[in-house]
Amino acid sequence: MNLTFSHVTKFYGPVIGVNDVCCTIGPGITALFGANGAGKSTLMKLASGQLRPSQGDVRIGTLRAWSSRAKRHVGFCPDLNRFYEEMSGREFVYVMARLSGYSAREANRRTDDALEEVGMTARGNRKLAGCSHGMRQRIKLAQAMVHDPSILLLDEPTSGIDPGGRHDISELLARLAQRGKTILVSTHILREVESLANSILMVSAGRLIASGTLAEIRNLLDSQPFTVRIVTDDPRRLAALLVEVPVVQSIQLRLDTLLVRTINPAYFFSELGNLVRQHGIEVRHLETLDTGAGAVFDYLQEDAA
Repeated sequence: MNLTFSHVTKFYGPVIGVNDVCCTIGPGITALFGANGAGKSTLMKLASGQLRPSQGDVRIGTLRAWSSRAKRHVGFCPDLNRFYEEMSGREFVYVMARLSGYSAREANRRTDDALEEVGMTARGNRKLAGCSHGMRQRIKLAQAMVHDPSILLLDEPTSGIDPGGRHDISELLARLAQRGKTILVSTHILREVESLANSILMVSAGRLIASGTLAEIRNLLDSQPFTVRIVTDDPRRLAALLVEVPVVQSIQLRLDTLLVRTINPAYFFSELGNLVRQHGIEVRHLETLDTGAGAVFDYLQEDAA
């Protein structure tokens, strides 16, 4: 099931929360990435039907996101760390299942399944007041999943969790994506954006500034400079050859290492390959230094400013 934003704008009085957002999010894992105040939480609340857009439309499949029918297809894991502290994790998830309309027997079954999915079966009877932050995050995930929604909206689901816990949750989301779930994950952790998500939505100042896979977005930035580190046994000779390549902007020589500032990666790497083959130059190490999600986002923010 798809989540669709059609020319969505949300005003908070005179302040624009999000501005003319258009995108369709389908099955798989999509990362919603942006700085604090960029509009991520507003988009999450619009998608979950907690807010209505001032302009435009948000739909879950063919249903408007704020309708009760649409909300049956959505599971929401908020960033807020607030619970009924006197409840156990299991009691909390069970209550959420009952509020979704399931019988006591079915709610118990679904609660057991959800706790097992998030790795909380053995610790589900612990009072929430005594649970660690990581355990509370897992319980929030369980309650979002308990009614088996088609769409999961997860606001910073791995925030404050240790690396092992983040790995477990990443594997869980990957399994859910394989089952055809549509998963929108708000995150500020670049490593997760690059390793987990099938696609990325980048937001800045309430606007959607890019969407697609990281590679697709980076390919849009051929005019933006990036840095390549090259380790070679003949750095001066290679530098003399590369300086003639039209897309090379600058070269720094550091012992056996070249730091090359260039544009148009496809053209540059093609020319580099040709040169080292033609002149018999051995390249011992080659890496790009700033083509990750953070660099892409910085570039796009500069363009959008």
